[in-house]
Amino acid sequence: MTPTFGLVAGEASGDTLGAALITALRERLPGARFYGVTGPKMRAAGCESWADAEELALMGLAEIVRHLPRLVRLRRELAARFLAARPDVFIGIDAPEFNLGLERRLKSAGIRTVQYVSPQVWAWRQGRVRTMHESCDRVLCLLPFETDFYAAHGVDARFVGHPLADQLPLQPDRAGARNALGLAKEATVVALLPGSRGGEVSRLAEPFIGAAAWLAQQRPGLQFIAPMASAKVRALFEAALQRVSAAPPIAIVDGQSHRVLAAADVVLVASGTATLETLLTQRPMVAAYRLAPLTAFVLQRLGIVKVKHFSQPNLLLGRSAVPEFFQEAVQPAALGAALLAQLDDSAGRATLLADFERVHRTLRAGGSARAAEAVIELLPA
Repeated sequence: MTPTFGLVAGEASGDTLGAALITALRERLPGARFYGVTGPKMRAAGCESWADAEELALMGLAEIVRHLPRLVRLRRELAARFLAARPDVFIGIDAPEFNLGLERRLKSAGIRTVQYVSPQVWAWRQGRVRTMHESCDRVLCLLPFETDFYAAHGVDARFVGHPLADQLPLQPDRAGARNALGLAKEATVVALLPGSRGGEVSRLAEPFIGAAAWLAQQRPGLQFIAPMASAKVRALFEAALQRVSAAPPIAIVDGQSHRVLAAADVVLVASGTATLETLLTQRPMVAAYRLAPLTAFVLQRLGIVKVKHFSQPNLLLGRSAVPEFFQEAVQPAALGAALLAQLDDSAGRATLLADFERVHRTLRAGGSARAAEAVIELLPA
């Protein structure tokens, strides 16, 4: 029989993971079929698309509440389609708020389910681990410390490594990246990565551009470059650029985040997968996280966050290696000063980059191949 796989990816990073997983599964199962919620990379890898991953690219309580009727309707429709198609294995890629409910419904109907990318249950809302047990036959973890948490709660979890760690070289080609982007070899380059979702870009673009303006006043001659994840976020960033007085010239490029990071001397980045990408490119960074006010209020008042840090580099290193700014602290002058300190601290930079390389080697575990093997183990005999 031809094995079939249902997939739901939640955003750009999930689309990248999904495409690599599809490729690895197809290498082992050449006749396999794939269908579900996809991004452009998954479609290019041969996955039949039932809906676009962009529909799930939401962050924070307020955004989800506003779109809740549409999301509930979409999940109900997808559940009906997956129950009718009955894939051999269903794989939810990230987007846990959407996927776990769908997985629970499918698992109760006898369909094997996998959650690829663990939600941060070890960090906040730890009670969700019960939901994980009810929803998932297996969790595929990108970070090594996550499996210990699941083992303590009886959930089948596998560390598969992070595919980005396999894709990115241990020694980035800085000169080649600068040449490709038209940046001067001797320039000091600051990269701005305000996120891949519309909501986070709308909240971070102005303070990021303001930080660039502050830096340009303190250190004339800096070059700024910002890779955009999509046409939508580019439009949001360009609109913000018009609103910031004294904004310096910022080169805006479509995509090419790996190349931009390799070319940069320091990076201002939205917390999320991009902080890990920056770590793997071995670049000093400042991380920022700004949620919708309602979401931030709920998190702060209920005290449900269980970790000291929110950026992946600090979580992986277990210390405050990277400056973090949350909510009201995300201010242009504060961000700019932190970036300047990163540029000027040559001794701290050497230690930081050595730590980043060590983490890179740990995460370089053949992620997509290991994930594919863990999924294939769940196929019916």
